[in-house]
Amino acid sequence: MCGRTALTATPDDLREAFGLAETPVVAPHYNVPPSQPVAVVRILRGSTARKMDQVRWGLVPSWADDPKVGHKLSLARIETVSTTPAFRDVIRRHRCLVVVDGFYEWKRDGKGPSQPFFIHRPDHAPFALAGVWDRWVSRDGEVVESAAILTQPARPPVDAIHDRMPVVLEPAEWDHWLDPAVHDAVDLLAPRTPGLVAHPVSPHVNDPRHDDVRCIEPAEPAQKSLF
Repeated sequence: MCGRTALTATPDDLREAFGLAETPVVAPHYNVPPSQPVAVVRILRGSTARKMDQVRWGLVPSWADDPKVGHKLSLARIETVSTTPAFRDVIRRHRCLVVVDGFYEWKRDGKGPSQPFFIHRPDHAPFALAGVWDRWVSRDGEVVESAAILTQPARPPVDAIHDRMPVVLEPAEWDHWLDPAVHDAVDLLAPRTPGLVAHPVSPHVNDPRHDDVRCIEPAEPAQKSLF
């Protein structure tokens, strides 16, 4: 799946890594839950340049009656993204890269507490998750831009933690995924095994109000009681 994300790379590093025309305005965040802003890279209509913006995590379709529907639409399965009403239009015309330098997953082990893990690149560099976005406008003119992350069946190392994981796009795939003239980009979404690593972290990350470096620091896995 993908319960939380983190992005702590500097604006200059993000501009270089994603070939941005402008240096983005972003602050480091170690523990981003759904409903909070995430960084996305898009190519907007009428432009050929990649641009990074902050949008709400949890897709609010343009036709939605209430933006609260986004609370249920933070993730989209690749198996059904082309047919689910909330996603079938945006997968053709509103694709984006959700930029992270890691995400969290929780491993359930019997009746004990779940063990959180942080999944990231070995070099800790930022990377891109496949995403879709939309723009919702209320009757009063309120504008909400939002996004969802696409997920696939889990591959190593995430498959030892959870049964699903985000789709990681490689840099060579970014142009095709972002090009609004391409309508068959879903063909890129065959499950793949990205070169990620995972380490256990402390329950400090369980509270979404905690947003500091302790969230990503390695910790010993939770131990089962002997009694």
